[in-house]
Amino acid sequence: MTIQKLRWGILSTAKIGTKTVIPALLQSGNGIVAAIASRDAHAALETARSLGISNSFGSYEALLESPDIDAIYNPLPNSLHKEWSIRAAEHGKHILCEKPLALNTAEVDEMIAAAKQYHVLLMEAFMYRFHPQIAQVRQLIASGAIGETQVIRSAFGFRLEDYNNIRLNKALGGGSVMDVGCYCVNVSRLIAGAEPMQVHASAVIGRSQVDETLAAILRFPDNLIAHFDSSFRTDYREWLAVQGSEGRLELEHPFRSHAVGGKGSITLHRKDGTHEVLTTPAVNQYQLMAEHFADAVLNGKPLQYPPELDRGNMRVIDALYESARTHKAVDLSANLR
Repeated sequence: MTIQKLRWGILSTAKIGTKTVIPALLQSGNGIVAAIASRDAHAALETARSLGISNSFGSYEALLESPDIDAIYNPLPNSLHKEWSIRAAEHGKHILCEKPLALNTAEVDEMIAAAKQYHVLLMEAFMYRFHPQIAQVRQLIASGAIGETQVIRSAFGFRLEDYNNIRLNKALGGGSVMDVGCYCVNVSRLIAGAEPMQVHASAVIGRSQVDETLAAILRFPDNLIAHFDSSFRTDYREWLAVQGSEGRLELEHPFRSHAVGGKGSITLHRKDGTHEVLTTPAVNQYQLMAEHFADAVLNGKPLQYPPELDRGNMRVIDALYESARTHKAVDLSANLR
C-alpha cells in the first residue's frame, strides 16, 4: 500500500531552508521535497544535487507552474512573502510561509483572502510551537502548577555586525522584531491565550534604519503583563519565563531547541523554594511542523495555528512599531478580531 505524501516545492536556496527546513521535510513521514527553485538556475541545480532533491527550476514561476508540486515553503525575504505566497495560491499550491507572514497586517489580510479564494492552506512557520515543551508549559499552567499567571517574560537576541545582512535591510523588511522579536510576541500571545489590549515599545534605530534593539510591554486582559526585548546588539540569548502567584516556569531554549539537540527542558520553581527540571524527548520541531501541515492538506484536518490567528501577531507588531515611533502606548482593545 502506497502512503500518500505531500509534494513540497522550495522557493529559493535560502539558508534557513537548506540548513533546517529542507532536511526536516526530507525526514518527514508524509512529505517529499519534489523540487527547489532559484533565480539562479545553477544554484538551484547544485542545491538540489547536494540535498538529494530530484528536480530544480531556474525561476520561482516555473516551480509554481509545475503539476508535480502540492505545496510550497516560502523562505524568501520578508518583503517578498506576500507576493510569492499569493502567486502560489493562484497556482493552487498550499503555503508554509516563514515568519513574519508579511510586512504588515494589510498584507496578511491579502494573503488570507487569496488562500480562501483559491482554496489552499496558509500557515506561518513558527516551528517552536510544535515542540512538546511548549505543550507541557501550557499544561502546567492549566493545571495550576504556578497559580495564576501574572507576568510573561521573554528575550531573543544575538550579535549582528554585517550591515549587508538582509536582517538589517529596511527595504527587505529587516529589524530585530521582524526577525526574532516576533517569536516573543507569538509566545506571549500563546501563553496568555488572548490578544493584548495595549502595547508600549521603545526602539534603538541604528544606522541600518531598522530597530536593532526593541523592548516592549504588552498588557493582556485580567491584568496579565508580558514584556520582551529583541536585539541584534547583544550576545546570543533566547529565554522564556512565566511567573505566577505560586511559582514560575523557565525555558532556556524556547525557540531554537534544535540548537541543543532538540531536547526540551523546563524548570519549575515553587513558592517554597524548591525546583524541578522537567524534560521532554529530543524532537525535530521543524519536522513536526511540516508533518502537521501535510496532515492538514492530505487529510483535511484543521490547522492548529490558522492564519487568522497569526494575523494577530502582525497586528501587534504593527502597533509596537507605531508605539516606538510615537513614544506613546497604542490601544488595541477596540475592534479586537
